[in-house]
Amino acid sequence: MYDKATQLINDAQKIIVIQAENPDGDSLGSSLALEEVLADQGKEVVLYCPVEIPKYMRYIQGWDRVVNDFDTKADLAIIVDTAADVLLGKVLDIAGVRNFLETHPVLVIDHHSTASTLSFPNTMLSEEAVATSQIIYNLASSNNWQISPQAAENMLVALMSDSLGLTTQNVTPSSYFTAGKLTELGASNAAIEERRREFMKKSPEILAYKGELISRIEYFLDGKLALVHIPWEDIQQYSDQYNPSVLVLDEMRLVEGVEIGVAIKTYPDGKLTGKLRTNLPLAEEIAGFFGGGGHQYAAGFRVYEEYDKILSELITATDKALTHYDAAR
Repeated sequence: MYDKATQLINDAQKIIVIQAENPDGDSLGSSLALEEVLADQGKEVVLYCPVEIPKYMRYIQGWDRVVNDFDTKADLAIIVDTAADVLLGKVLDIAGVRNFLETHPVLVIDHHSTASTLSFPNTMLSEEAVATSQIIYNLASSNNWQISPQAAENMLVALMSDSLGLTTQNVTPSSYFTAGKLTELGASNAAIEERRREFMKKSPEILAYKGELISRIEYFLDGKLALVHIPWEDIQQYSDQYNPSVLVLDEMRLVEGVEIGVAIKTYPDGKLTGKLRTNLPLAEEIAGFFGGGGHQYAAGFRVYEEYDKILSELITATDKALTHYDAAR
């Protein structure tokens, strides 16, 4: 299953690795792992993301090599951790980029089960995995490509980030197997976690803001849906220090009776983004109602609508998803 991806990589000399406009630990760790592995194959690799890497992710060594300038001189584009047009909007809006993607080979490496919505030709490398880095590990192993200790660390960072330390419901025996192999190759989860904890420390201002966010949480559908609204003013003031939605989503899922936690951000151009974390396997279904996607327990969407309209539609979509789930049990 790796033949097409291998051929595309072998045929290219300069490769641009693209993250979506919502970078996370998996997309960043996977990008950095590809940089290490492909550089060892003699490739020139450029790491690209349309937004700055958030400060809370800068415990991942090498984050500062990600650039905001799209290099159209590459022979191949590799998109990691997404197959959704909606999450590449900022990339596609850049002059010349859509033409580049339509006229150059594009390899998509993604572990989400959502069907691709990309509007340009591409080759998909997708399989059931807890993180994109697990697929990259499989690709490298199938080709006997060298996985250096730094590449192994990058893959393990991504794996642990997307699985919340191998605790999410989509973790499988192969997830533990891959983590073990990466450890054999020189990765240290203890060292990664030590750096992560240092970068996750919150200022008194952020801790106070977290308390304010918690006080804003609303509950719907007999307490099964917990929702917090994060307006543009909050994003401007706090997001450079800490992602506001990440501050409270896990706490929302831990409230008695809550099955779905949603954080909605609103932007001045009319854009709304939703981040979902669920205790039941419903996140992908609910996000799909708005054209988004992700995992069964973690997903997201982006729309251009009024907040009140989206709130009403979110309640309806969640109610339907819960009804379907109960009927199928």
